[in-house]
Amino acid sequence: MVFIYTTCREESDARTLAGKIIGGKLASCVNIWRIGSIYKWENELKEEREVAILIKTLEAKVQAIEDFILQNHAYTTPFVGVVDVRRINRGYKEWMSEVVH
Repeated sequence: MVFIYTTCREESDARTLAGKIIGGKLASCVNIWRIGSIYKWENELKEEREVAILIKTLEAKVQAIEDFILQNHAYTTPFVGVVDVRRINRGYKEWMSEVVH
């Protein structure tokens, strides 16, 4: 199992991405929450509100999800990061294998 992390400017964008990822059976669950971000853009310090997305999926689906995000994201250069999850509980793993295809 892996987590894929990205952010969106608007909650509606995050919900649209999440719905299509789940609808396409690419992930078992997508968590969405509001966050604050501080970053440098064009040599200027920015502070913005964003919406974080944490996608729970299988390693085999990473490239398909990354491709989908890059093709459908509102940002010109979205961040897509993958974190390996070393262990998950048996019940969740069994459920995930049923819903992710």
